[in-house]
Amino acid sequence: MQNRYIELFEQSQIKDKKVPSFKAGDTLKIGIAIKEGDKTRIQYFEGICISVRGQGVNKTFRVRKIGANNVGVEKNFPLYSDSLASIDVVRIGKVRRAKLYYLRDRKGKAARIKELRK
Repeated sequence: MQNRYIELFEQSQIKDKKVPSFKAGDTLKIGIAIKEGDKTRIQYFEGICISVRGQGVNKTFRVRKIGANNVGVEKNFPLYSDSLASIDVVRIGKVRRAKLYYLRDRKGKAARIKELRK
């Protein structure tokens, strides 16, 4: 049970941000604003969302991609962070789980996720 003043503050933080709806299994392209000195640039991270957890301001999601030399890279992002410039849903995956941690053990074709046809 949270204090109602904290809830009102969190709601005011959330209402300004437009976030697409996505779930585990979707392929996301996330633009991260990186500040280097006095310049800012956007670096993109594209991978499969393997989990979504939390609620309200504390909602986070984890994205996994296969980097160089077939090394898996996972990043955890706060959904309402100021450093997230954009979130784009590239593909909608067809999965039967809420957490796709089993993808950590799979490689190559076994790690593929079927695409949901519209």
